Amino acid sequence: MEKSLITTGLRRGAAAAALALLIGSPAGAQTAPLPRGAEQAPEALKPFIGAWDLEKLGASRKCTVTFGAEVAGKGRQVRFPATCRRALPILDDVVAWDVSDGAPRLLDGAGKAVLAFEEKADPGRRGKGGDGAQYGLDPSGYVRARQRPTPGRAELAATAAARPTVVDPASAPAATTVPGRYTVMRQVGRDVCRLVLSTSPSANAGAYTTSFDGLCPDTGLTIFSPVAWRYEAGRLELIARKGHKVELVFEGGQWRKDPAVGAPLMLKKLP
Repeated sequence: MEKSLITTGLRRGAAAAALALLIGSPAGAQTAPLPRGAEQAPEALKPFIGAWDLEKLGASRKCTVTFGAEVAGKGRQVRFPATCRRALPILDDVVAWDVSDGAPRLLDGAGKAVLAFEEKADPGRRGKGGDGAQYGLDPSGYVRARQRPTPGRAELAATAAARPTVVDPASAPAATTVPGRYTVMRQVGRDVCRLVLSTSPSANAGAYTTSFDGLCPDTGLTIFSPVAWRYEAGRLELIARKGHKVELVFEGGQWRKDPAVGAPLMLKKLP
């Protein structure tokens, strides 16, 4: 008798597991993979990429739609089973989705909103369709892409330093004032070596030759080995023997490397 009960329980458990595989389960929804490209998508889209339960309110009609990350039509890719078109006819014209004013929209082929949802969410959203009916959009049980945390002050400063400085050519030094002898610094007021920007044409198009004035004990500069310079639109460019370049902008009576990332580099013209 006891063995029979155990066997029956095992059979029921197997049947339940098979049924869960056929119709899906909340656990399955939570572990379903995100659409391709979700983690690399713009931050504004990440909260919306993934599966949603779309329901026509008051009609007990529901379907699962998936907002993808890939570009499609006038927006991003949207997918749903073919049976959804019968359950929710408003989906007949839907070919893409996008975000407007912080809320998702379903679009037709011309980019016109077929169904637009409200900005506020708790976590579901409600919206009105082109057919005049009200619809609900519920993300419960579905995984979402991780949003990038708000950057701190240090990160914002580093990001700003990594951006090239905007230079006004009209207020930059005249090209005729650039050639000459310069002291090269890693820190303000501390010379590491000297550099001559000559007026002799270089093998590099539009550039002139440059060379160290005597020995340079700075390992980084000797490895860089500047052989030419070019000046255009207020930016001074030092060209290495192997072809790579460093740009400098004029600030406070001297030139500094721009963007200001990595080891500092400053040039100040000698009398």
